[in-house]
Amino acid sequence: MGSVSSKAGPLSPLEPHHDEFTMAPFSKRSEAELDRRKIVGINKETVTDVISTDFPGHFPGEDNSWDIDTFRDGLSVEFHNNEQFDASFSLIGLDASIANAFRRILISEIPTLAIEKVFIENNTSVIQDEVLAHRLGLIPFKGGKEGLLRFLKWWREPEADKDPFSTTFDFNTVSLSLNVECTRNEDAGPGEEDPTKLFRHAHVYARDIVFTPEGKQPRYFSGDDAIAPVNPDVLIAKMRPGQSIQLMMHMHKGVGADHAKFSPVATASYRLMPTIDIVRPILGADAVKFAGCFPEGVIGIETVTAEEASREGSGYEGRKGEQKAVVRDPMRDTVSRECLRHEEFQGKVKLGRRRDHFIFSIESTGQWDSDELFLEAIKMMKLKCAKLEKQVVKMVR
Repeated sequence: MGSVSSKAGPLSPLEPHHDEFTMAPFSKRSEAELDRRKIVGINKETVTDVISTDFPGHFPGEDNSWDIDTFRDGLSVEFHNNEQFDASFSLIGLDASIANAFRRILISEIPTLAIEKVFIENNTSVIQDEVLAHRLGLIPFKGGKEGLLRFLKWWREPEADKDPFSTTFDFNTVSLSLNVECTRNEDAGPGEEDPTKLFRHAHVYARDIVFTPEGKQPRYFSGDDAIAPVNPDVLIAKMRPGQSIQLMMHMHKGVGADHAKFSPVATASYRLMPTIDIVRPILGADAVKFAGCFPEGVIGIETVTAEEASREGSGYEGRKGEQKAVVRDPMRDTVSRECLRHEEFQGKVKLGRRRDHFIFSIESTGQWDSDELFLEAIKMMKLKCAKLEKQVVKMVR
């Protein structure tokens, strides 16, 4: 029990433990040392420190058990761009598993309204019925938020021996229709070759779809809140005189886990925050070359000041007025590692990524605003956690 361990052997729980880099007691970690643990190292040909080390018991002498107050103090959300269809923001102070859970919820678990059933009465276009139905299903639609979120409920498919419309009501089904026929345009000029001018309905667009409200739906979906395609110029089919399409469609609520057409996002992704540390001065022509190794705006060129040139140990002694490279906006960096391929920058720069800083990008298909999607993902996460808690309680009982 009281054996002494060697440097190469296991550490005894009774002896003081030291950091292999600084030889400082673990209980006296500096902020710089703690931040170092959060960086994934990006080297010329390797990536280091890819595994998270903040779970309890990993560092002897430290208590890294999860605490809600510590988590709250370390968590922050910073929006960089917030538009209706596109949002970019940073989640800081989270584990990768939580950030990825939000991403998966955004893609596959937030409900939207999409075309599910297509009843084709006549289709003499060159597009096959099943391909036409598939194209219609992928058209994103918008409508009144109150109706979409509070009025419309989930639709349940009837049993095989029941009436196919026995479970179809105004509170779970939205009806649409598409009736177009291609005819010659008598007003077209002689020698005209543009099909859209020679014929009427040569191109069938999403704007040709007509919403037919039923029951109480006009109360929630009328005027600017009516069900309509997000982009009316989505091309559905091309026709020529004598061809026509007559069909009816039913829209239902669904989630992306069932089919991609129900996914509320076109893109939901994240990347780790890049870090760029210039550890030794990069001056003159090298500074200009260094800036060219990164996307525009990441590295800036500044002039060495008199104060910097006079400060001993700054690295800029006697370099007043020369150009120097400085880090402007590391978020723009794509971590291409181009600068590590040049000998003149060896030992002067360190690249990395912060493992607890996630830069999210959300592109909405239009039924939800982009920032609403993230808030809805948080609600879904809370519901999933509540369900898990109930199951754990039941299991313990």
